[in-house]
Amino acid sequence: MAYRKFTDREGNAWEIRDRSSSEWSFEPIAGNSKPAVSVARPGYEADPFELSHEECQRLLDANDRGRSKARKSPFAD
Repeated sequence: MAYRKFTDREGNAWEIRDRSSSEWSFEPIAGNSKPAVSVARPGYEADPFELSHEECQRLLDANDRGRSKARKSPFAD
């Protein structure tokens, strides 16, 4: 099975794999040292090959925003 290849704005190469009907995985390839990223499949598209470059970048960016923002604990003093 072929996977969608995608290069982000930083020059890192990824393969987009559809893991399930609700989740896709961005797997690093060709010297990309970043870890694999799981993202929710966009509700409007079921095939990674149908997404534009900008849509792929948006999915990757949305995941980075959610991970980098640490939530404060309401129980901490």
